[in-house]
Parts: sequence; structure tokens; C-alpha cells
Amino acid sequence: MSKIHPQAPHVSLVSLPFTTSTQETFTIWMKSLVLSGKGCTVFDSNGQIVYRVDNYHCKCSHEAYLMDITGKVLFTIRRQKFRLIGFWEGFRSFNGRVNDEDKNPGFEVRTNYRILQGDSICEVVVWFDKDQPCQRYQIESCRDKSTFKIVDKLGRLITEVKRKQSKCGISLGEDVLTMVVEPHIDHSLIMGLVVAYGLINGLM
Repeated sequence: MSKIHPQAPHVSLVSLPFTTSTQETFTIWMKSLVLSGKGCTVFDSNGQIVYRVDNYHCKCSHEAYLMDITGKVLFTIRRQKFRLIGFWEGFRSFNGRVNDEDKNPGFEVRTNYRILQGDSICEVVVWFDKDQPCQRYQIESCRDKSTFKIVDKLGRLITEVKRKQSKCGISLGEDVLTMVVEPHIDHSLIMGLVVAYGLINGLM
């Protein structure tokens, strides 16, 4: 089966709203919309698909694409290697195509294992604007890698991801997660960080 790439958009993605003034809740289904592909599908609180992730290859691919429902690429996420250390970079797309040329990532995610505690921290650096200082965050997880949270440098909660439960408190399975994003946060960026975290931990 040949690789399928999303089509170029007719309008700029910059105008699309990825930030809201209220807390947002999303459902992440760890399944790709592409037959035999790997990735996940993201629904908003109304049950509408808002994001999709496909890497077209096996699990733990070295590249994945965060797209909107129409297939327009928002972030190209790639694994980079520096000697023995591997890390992930996310390249924002402003034209809806796979980003193959931009050398300046929008974010970077590196793993810092805490052996004694049995959990891990991913260090995150985000460049919102080339003319502004970078912002630093952490992705904190425990032994259950599907449960984690993103906090800022002061420890304030930005996003929390955990297994989704029904109203009766019954888990909907290991491949169904709920993601809560705090107000005034770019949730497309958050999804880019979640994808990088999922690739690091073999979740997609």
C-alpha cells in the first residue's frame, strides 16, 4: 500500500482556533483512521473528530504527523539523534503540508529518567516566537505511562491525560484516554507534545 500524504489546504491554518477561554476535554482513541496505520484519533467534548495522528509505519516510528480532521498537517514530529541521546522535535506547519524544510522546531521533548522513583520526566522546550525566550515545561508520568500530566516551570498544571472512565467509573480500555487542557492553552501544541510523549513510550 502506498503512503498517503495529506493535501495542501485552501486557507491558512493560522486563523483556525486552537485556544479557548474555558477548560477543554478531549477523548484520545489510540487507533489510526488509516487502514493498517498507526496513530490515534482525537474527539472533542461533542464527539467530533478534531485531530488525527498517522505515522503510516509500525509502532514507534521515527516520524508522525498531527493533522486536523481534513488532513491538513499541523505538526510534523520527528525523532532526532545526537550521539547516544535521542529526542523528538515538532515542526509547526503553516501551509498544511508535511514539513520537510523548516530547520527550526516549534518544540523539543527529551526524556529524563528517575530510576529510584520508577517514573520518568520529559523535559519540554517550546519556542512560541523566534523573537521571544523559550518556554519550559515537564511531562510527568508514573509506571502507568498512559497516565501523565504536563506542568509549567512553576509546577502549575497545564494538561492531564489518563484512562477514560464511564459515568459509572468503569474503564473504557487501555486505548481510550481522556485529556483535559486548561484555558488559554494552544491544544494543537499540547497534542503535538502528547504525540511525542506517546512515541517515546511506545504508545503509538
